[in-house]
Amino acid sequence: MQKRHSARPAFAAECFQHALLRWYDTARRDLPWRAKPDVRADPYRVWLSEIMLQQTTVKAVIPYFEAFTRRWPTVDALAAASRDEVLAAWAGLGYYSRARNLHACAQALAEGGFPADEVGLRALPGVGAYTSAAIAAIAFDLPAAVVDGNVERVLARVFAVETPLPAAKPELRNLAAELTPALRPGDYAQAMMDLGAGICSPRSPSCLVCPVRAFCAAAAMGDAERFPLRAAKAARPTRRGEAFVIVRGGCILLRRRADKGLLGGMMEVPTSDWVANGAVAGAAAKPKRGRPKGDTAVMVASPRADTSPAGAAWRLGRTVQHTFTHFHLELRVLAADADTAPSAAAAFTGEWAALDNLAAFALPSVMKKAVASGLEALGLARAP
Repeated sequence: MQKRHSARPAFAAECFQHALLRWYDTARRDLPWRAKPDVRADPYRVWLSEIMLQQTTVKAVIPYFEAFTRRWPTVDALAAASRDEVLAAWAGLGYYSRARNLHACAQALAEGGFPADEVGLRALPGVGAYTSAAIAAIAFDLPAAVVDGNVERVLARVFAVETPLPAAKPELRNLAAELTPALRPGDYAQAMMDLGAGICSPRSPSCLVCPVRAFCAAAAMGDAERFPLRAAKAARPTRRGEAFVIVRGGCILLRRRADKGLLGGMMEVPTSDWVANGAVAGAAAKPKRGRPKGDTAVMVASPRADTSPAGAAWRLGRTVQHTFTHFHLELRVLAADADTAPSAAAAFTGEWAALDNLAAFALPSVMKKAVASGLEALGLARAP
């Protein structure tokens, strides 16, 4: 049995729901995907926003959501777009499997329409337990228990759940299901999100103005910030590699990553393997998993080296750093102009992309950093 503080205030689900919704009716956030009061939500906008919001902040999502809905105002319009167009529009938002699934899901929805229940929604590409519940509640007003990080934090404090996350997730889901009302479940779900995003913040929660403070065990203990408890995280390892920025006649050499795996389907400049917990060795690099067949690179051992995989002159750019979910990456950037050193491009395969049209290519943030570093090393001002 999970531990909870015995001094928790008297709790009545209906009173909690009423207090929360009364606050939400006056304090709700005005978000571009959120329907106005008494207006039925558009399932397309709800679905699109929920996919974008997976592991991403509201602030980061808003400009992408607005750009997507201007360009593709309906699910049919998004389905008719090419996957490359969607990936390019998504570039910079991260977690790129979401973009691939978004495009596949749009095509399924254009053909069969939106399922109006959680089971049907969960069968769609890229739609898991949380997203299906959010769409069901917000778009179709079904009493689905919506549990994201904000909701977990609110519930862990309200019930003073002593089990650390992530082990506490099943209990928190059960509590969420118990509290979800039959009336206005969509507004209730969004109210819980707003409460967690604003008042019940991770640090220094504003307990004195919280609309459900009377129901909160952690507030009664005077120890809200301690919750939710979290298990210690393993240290994030560092991987290192090299990125080769090769230009020719106003173009840059790019190649596409394999569909599956990290940054799947996105474009990149040629790189070496990303080696975990060690310096890059000066030896022939094995093709990285997911690299198009035939691509090889020789890693340069010394930062002062001026020779490359094909013996051409290279310039050393700024080292690029980027943090992914499970590891930190450091890429040493080497740049060359194939107009003056034709052999620079001989070791790689790919396609030449115009530097002044890089926005049309699905370059993830880490590759944009590498390109900017390489162009700077070559004295070129154009950046992605």
